[in-house]
Amino acid sequence: MSFYQSLATFGKKFIPEHTLFKYGFNFSPMYKRSTARITHVSPDLKNIQVKLPISYKNRNYVNSIFGGSLFSAVDPIPMVQLINIIGPDYVVWDKAAQIRFKRPAKEDVYASFEYTIAELETIKSRVAEEREIEIVKTTQLLNKAGTQLFCEVEKTIYIADKKFFKEKQRLRAKRKKAED
Repeated sequence: MSFYQSLATFGKKFIPEHTLFKYGFNFSPMYKRSTARITHVSPDLKNIQVKLPISYKNRNYVNSIFGGSLFSAVDPIPMVQLINIIGPDYVVWDKAAQIRFKRPAKEDVYASFEYTIAELETIKSRVAEEREIEIVKTTQLLNKAGTQLFCEVEKTIYIADKKFFKEKQRLRAKRKKAED
């Protein structure tokens, strides 16, 4: 269990999970450096809103938001959100990411992250059948009105049944030891 997971487990005893998610992210050093802030987390964690204000901390040479800030503002959220929604019986990892820039962001940027009930049911049923799967989540970074698209971030997320994953790791280690 990671440091952040340990803090979350302890914190859930005193603070509602969605509040802990929001403030835990916003105060964590790894996310704080992105200069983005989570502005809303629904009580069921299925909807998260982020704001990335343009500032001297994230402007690049041509006076728009640095691409690394755009990416880091959204990078961890789909994976951590899914981990917290589907629970401890699954292994969830970021597997790949791609960012496609559409236009320079010279104003505050907003992003929304959502998992639907149908999507979660599909994930669980596919994992029950296939034991490990990959999904792709795409996040659009937009202006406040939602009329200008600055970039899209596509995340490939690996999800596995935890028992299957541990057995797979054990067999892999056994094979490696036999090869040595």
